[in-house]
Amino acid sequence: MNDGTVTLPWLVVRQDDNGNRYRVGRYATKAEAQKIADTLDDRGHKQLYWVERIGQNGKGPAD
Repeated sequence: MNDGTVTLPWLVVRQDDNGNRYRVGRYATKAEAQKIADTLDDRGHKQLYWVERIGQNGKGPAD
């Protein structure tokens, strides 16, 4: 990018046992986001973690 901004198109999303969804973080690469999601998932809690790509409008499914 030439405007000095950093693109972070990958989200890690958490869903708790009540079905509530939260954005955990945004990342530059899918591999980076997946590593975070896997680390959190390995903790053994009831929450689900997954990776999603943000759309062109800058919004992801958790927005």
